[in-house]
Amino acid sequence: MPFPAPFNIVLVEPEIPPNTGSIARLCGATDTILHLVRPLGFSTDDKHLKRAGLDYWKFVDIRYWDSLEEFLAAQNELRLHFFTTKVTRSYTEARYQPGDYLIFGRETKGLPEEIISLYRERCATIPMSNPNIRSINLGMAAAVVLYEAIRQVI
Repeated sequence: MPFPAPFNIVLVEPEIPPNTGSIARLCGATDTILHLVRPLGFSTDDKHLKRAGLDYWKFVDIRYWDSLEEFLAAQNELRLHFFTTKVTRSYTEARYQPGDYLIFGRETKGLPEEIISLYRERCATIPMSNPNIRSINLGMAAAVVLYEAIRQVI
């Protein structure tokens, strides 16, 4: 089932190859464009990255950015959605449109505080009931949010 227009998943300085590989596979399955913002915590030749994406890499549109500033300067602010554990607004409250950018931070630190402050009204979180769990896996978070965005437009 083709979707109206591709969404975009943006990984800001991803650190764990299997997470990026899994997200790349998710992007391939949904015709979502994957944006990787440098510096990356691994080589794109990394065997774990390739293994997690299996043989689907040829189906993934990957775009590289040298910095978050470079990426943000090239985008329409109204198309950006940032995801963090540091806000209370649920990802289900956001209104997504085809072509929007779903932006996730590093596995260990999340998005930079200055970005969260600057774009607070464009930030959302995935609610969790157990306060002892800081966050869910990046690949799972990307899938949860992407499929909510897709659900809203199909």
